[in-house]
Amino acid sequence: MSLAGLLALSLPAQADQTDRIVFDVILKGVTAGQLSINGKIEGASYGATGTLQTTGLVGMLKKLRHDAAVSGSFRAGRFTPLKYSETAQRNGKVIDHGIIYKAGTPVSVTRNPPRTPGALDVEPANQGGTIDPLTALYAVLRDVDRAEACKLDVKMYDGSKRSQVRLEAPQAAGEGVVCKGEYRRLEGFSPEDMAEKSRFPFTLTYAPTPDGARLQVIEISTDTILGQGRLKRR
Repeated sequence: MSLAGLLALSLPAQADQTDRIVFDVILKGVTAGQLSINGKIEGASYGATGTLQTTGLVGMLKKLRHDAAVSGSFRAGRFTPLKYSETAQRNGKVIDHGIIYKAGTPVSVTRNPPRTPGALDVEPANQGGTIDPLTALYAVLRDVDRAEACKLDVKMYDGSKRSQVRLEAPQAAGEGVVCKGEYRRLEGFSPEDMAEKSRFPFTLTYAPTPDGARLQVIEISTDTILGQGRLKRR
């Protein structure tokens, strides 16, 4: 048997998982939207679909909806996207966006209708190792073993900008765990955006899954540009 085969046998089997994630988006105490993600890890592959949309009174005043899908590989706890697509609907206007990766580096970024590249846009070829927005959300919100809680540090690329999401400092909270987290703008943002706010600290709370086998995110709270915000699991 080859050395690679022996190493494969010596490594613990990676458990498959399926996640159904639904959160209410709450701004200043008012439910303003809903985030839903269906994700699956199977063998060395993963896939996810997600929808973020305004709801309630906010949805009546401003209709926003983002539908996204991604597929890629998952090895040793690391997500590597292969194909990401997104359709954004904003008050009747539809924008399609896509990123194709090769060996973890974006090689194609598309947008319909086309967008004139900005002077601050980061170069896709320099974004090796980054993940797309949906993969980042799935990585943060999926169910995890207790030993994995609060262990995440990823760089994200959305087609023009680079940012970072980090979880750290796990603290026991009853049967659950509380983490400190941060979303940070890195590159591609305007000087005005960076001056307004470049770091967005948040608190993430895990609780045991219904069967008690793992932990699931039940709430994220943060200060946003629009005020105090929360993601609360349904």
